[in-house]
Amino acid sequence: MPKTGVLLINLGTPDDAKWGAVRRYLSEFLNDPRVIDIPWLLRKILVNGIIVPFRSFSSTKIYKELWTENGSPLLIYGESVKEKLQDKLGDSFGVHLAMRYQNPSLDKVLKEMRLLNYKKIIVVPMFPHYASASSGSAMEKALKIISKWWVIPEISVISQFWDHEGYINAFVERGKQHNIEDYDHVLFSYHGLPERHVNKVYDDGIPCADHDCETEITEENKFCYKATCFATTRLLAEKLNIPEEKYTVAFQSRLDKKWLEPFSDEIVKERAKKGDKKILAFSPAFVADCLETTVEIGIEYQEIFEEHGGEKVQLVESLNDHPIWVDALEEMVKSRA
Repeated sequence: MPKTGVLLINLGTPDDAKWGAVRRYLSEFLNDPRVIDIPWLLRKILVNGIIVPFRSFSSTKIYKELWTENGSPLLIYGESVKEKLQDKLGDSFGVHLAMRYQNPSLDKVLKEMRLLNYKKIIVVPMFPHYASASSGSAMEKALKIISKWWVIPEISVISQFWDHEGYINAFVERGKQHNIEDYDHVLFSYHGLPERHVNKVYDDGIPCADHDCETEITEENKFCYKATCFATTRLLAEKLNIPEEKYTVAFQSRLDKKWLEPFSDEIVKERAKKGDKKILAFSPAFVADCLETTVEIGIEYQEIFEEHGGEKVQLVESLNDHPIWVDALEEMVKSRA
């Protein structure tokens, strides 16, 4: 009987690429107060009355582009990583996979884990860089469910791993599959966040923009999403020998102009206008390929680049179930066991 349970949590995916499933997913996701952090009534009106009814149709079309014959890539790679990590850890551990939104649900998976009576549970949100809307939400939901158990085992949570050597090395290996010298520019594109989300990290009232988040990690900004994204980029650029003038850090998937800048799509457009023909794009915020990498970067940014004179935006494959990534997870888990 395994003594330690390992709970891998990723963001989530619709059950299928049909409108009803996409609508359910968007509704659960966007009604999360850590995702849209506005007063309850206003959020309900905005999400359920405006965003979901209109966005679900366009999102369904995009998910159909992403979907494979085996289903959602995020879930496929998640299951593969779970199985490979289980093989690496052995019989002393029990590895489980849950999604913050939709299925496999945290409620169902944690019920299964409770019945296994683990002595300890290690919670691993699959987000390298802490953000309240991703890591914070996953941890809150998991701990809220566990808090209602009569017997609560020892709990350890890995809140971020943006500088973990194995995580960095896995992306370096992905990057080495491409000859970086063949590209005019390298884009490190991270999922965007509203500026107010990163500003809330600081108790001193000083906004993120005034904390040198683009150049260093300090005690004040160590949980700032923007700061850790820039820090991950510096580590990757150093290992891949990419000079500072040849790369840009940017943020994708914005909803309005008050999100972290620069915006990835605007950088793609600017590089094309400057005469660049080939861009190599990393997306280190995602440990598995998904809508934001495969469709947004691989398809939509390609169209933007071509429209303005460029030729190729080459997406660097995400970590997915790469052996070095599985080794990194093994090391993280064993360090908490």
